[in-house]
Amino acid sequence: MYLIATRSFPPELGGMQSLMWGLTKELSKNFMIKVFADYEENHKEFDNGVNFSIERIRGVKFLRKIRKAQLINEFLKENKVQGIIADHWKSLELIKSDKKKYCLIHGKEINHPKGGSQNKKIINVLNNVEKVIANSEYTRNLAIDIGVDQKKIIVINPGVNPPKKLNKKTLDKVESLLKIKSPRLITVSRFDRRKNHEKVLMALRNLKQIYPNIVYICVGHGDEERNIKDLVKELDLSTQVMFFKDIGDDLKNALVAKSNIFVMPSIIHKTSVEGFGIAYVEAAQYGIASLGGKDGGASDAIQHDKTGLICDGNNLDEIYSSLNLMIENKKYLEFGKNAKELVAKFDWSHTIEKYKKILN
Repeated sequence: MYLIATRSFPPELGGMQSLMWGLTKELSKNFMIKVFADYEENHKEFDNGVNFSIERIRGVKFLRKIRKAQLINEFLKENKVQGIIADHWKSLELIKSDKKKYCLIHGKEINHPKGGSQNKKIINVLNNVEKVIANSEYTRNLAIDIGVDQKKIIVINPGVNPPKKLNKKTLDKVESLLKIKSPRLITVSRFDRRKNHEKVLMALRNLKQIYPNIVYICVGHGDEERNIKDLVKELDLSTQVMFFKDIGDDLKNALVAKSNIFVMPSIIHKTSVEGFGIAYVEAAQYGIASLGGKDGGASDAIQHDKTGLICDGNNLDEIYSSLNLMIENKKYLEFGKNAKELVAKFDWSHTIEKYKKILN
């Protein structure tokens, strides 16, 4: 039996939640699994539909962490467990066991100054596990830079499920919404500074002089939403930008599939960094090329000049010229075709074999 200790799990939505769900679901096909997860409203229906046991822990964050560790420590004493797999170093911090531990790392959560108190806690946990599983080469190198034993680190990119079949009715709805708008750019992400919507909008202001029917579709919500919408008005881009919030997967996937370029030239903002970028891979599944940023792990998800482009997200000229290069002569069609052909390597059916190799 393997224990999964996670702070991020469905029915809560998000990239980390999808990763931990995919990993747990695939592992449960080969091993007995027990999950210790944070409490979520409406979790019972979800939990009743899976083939493994999920224990939910509620309460304020600090007390929840302590309570979860207590429950795991108790479970370890009373049951035969081969190992513990955690989504975050904090999920292992209070686990007192000599059982093999495996910790996933993603970028942002370990990006603290070397020698600081947080860094010391991170190193103490990660240098005492069996394997540290980095989501990209970028995250692996970051971990080495902050003091993690490089012999413990292995890179396994996040897996993806096969793309959901597109609903014709929803596709037709998207076409009626977009009408003659072309080219079509899209970002599906939280609205936060590192995703870099701001510079995409500034590039869009210049691109609309060449492509008057261009449209930029923004799907998501977050702390920067108000600032982004204010910037759209300031730059006079109201007819070029469309916002979608709290929409279902059908509409989200149809919007991606009907777009031309997935745009997320991420940057590092304070300690926040894009460790990988599963959204690029999900776009590739529908044959959509991507523009990613050089800061972070996008280059694991995008093959530069083959499935899209990598640019300096801090450089407005590079974002503009990269988008223009992909749009003129419809270079995005070639990139999108390549992306769809090469994306299979990220399927969970392949990814899970790497995890099984470590665990076995």
